[in-house]
Amino acid sequence: MLLSLVLLAVVALGYLAQTTGLCMFKGVNEWRDGNKEYLMSILLSGVLVWVSTLFAYLVDIPLHFTMYQMNIWFLFGGFLFGLGAALNQGCGISTLGKLTRGDIKMLATILGWLAGWTILAYWSPDRGFVQIPIHKLSHYLLLGSISLLLIVWISFSNKRRKKLWFSMMGIGLLSGFIYLYQPRWSPNAILNQLSSALTENKLYNWPIFEQYLFFIALLTGMLFAAWRTNKFLFVPAKFQQWMVHFCAGTLMGIGASLALGGNSVQLLLAMPILSPGGFVAVAGILLGIWSGIHIQKTPYTDHIK
Repeated sequence: MLLSLVLLAVVALGYLAQTTGLCMFKGVNEWRDGNKEYLMSILLSGVLVWVSTLFAYLVDIPLHFTMYQMNIWFLFGGFLFGLGAALNQGCGISTLGKLTRGDIKMLATILGWLAGWTILAYWSPDRGFVQIPIHKLSHYLLLGSISLLLIVWISFSNKRRKKLWFSMMGIGLLSGFIYLYQPRWSPNAILNQLSSALTENKLYNWPIFEQYLFFIALLTGMLFAAWRTNKFLFVPAKFQQWMVHFCAGTLMGIGASLALGGNSVQLLLAMPILSPGGFVAVAGILLGIWSGIHIQKTPYTDHIK
C-alpha cells in the first residue's frame, strides 16, 4: 500500500516537472532574456523538503540524507554538468521530459549519462568528501521561514505566478517524501548503480526492482502530461545530432558523478538540507550553463517551450 502511494507521488512529480519545466538551462536563458523569476523558482523548488524531514523526526523514521563540506570537486563536477546541459539544451529532468514529448535524440543523452558514470566508475579521483551532520534547528527555522514568506507572497499574486511557484514547491515537497522512502529512487542513482554493476560485475550493485518502478512512474507522469497538454511531437534526429547529445550526456554523467548528483539531486535534496557542497555544485552548474551558452553563441530554441 505504501509503495503504491509513493509511486503515485512519483507520477505526480513527473507530471508537475513536465508541465512546469524544471530546467536550469531554460532558467538561465529566461534570466538572460530578463525573466529572473523563473530561475529563482527553480532554485527555491526544494524549499518544502523540510516538511518530510520533520515528519521523519516526529514518527522516528531514520534519515538517509547526507551533508558534505565544500569541495572543489563539487564546483568542477557542477561546471561539467552545466556545460553538458547547455550543449544538450536541457538538464537531467528536462531531458526525460523532452524524450517523453517525442524528442528521440534525448536517448543519446541518456546513453551519454551512462557512459559518463561508467568512466568515473573505472577512474575516480580521490575527492576527499567530508560528511557533516544536519543542523536540524537551523534547517527548520530557515526553510520554514522562507516557505511561509513565499506562500504569503504567492497567495497575493496573479494566477500565472501562483501556478509557477506552487508547482515548483510541490515538486520539492513530493521529492522530500520520495527520498525519505527510497533514497536511491532518482535516475542519477540508477545510472550510478548500473555503471558500478557493469564495471565491477557484482550482482548486488544492480538497482533493485523498486527503483525501476520509480523510473517508470516518473516517465508515466511525464507522458500523461505531454498527452494531456497536446505537447507530444515526434522529432527525428540526424546522426550528427545523436553524436552531439551523446557527448553532452557524457559530460553531464561525468559531472554528476564528480558532484554526487545532477541538478535534480542538488536542487531537491542537497540544497534543501543546507549542504554546503550542494550550493557549490549548483553554482558550478549555473556557471557551466552560462559558459556553454556563451561558447555556442546560438539562441535558445525549444520546439515546445
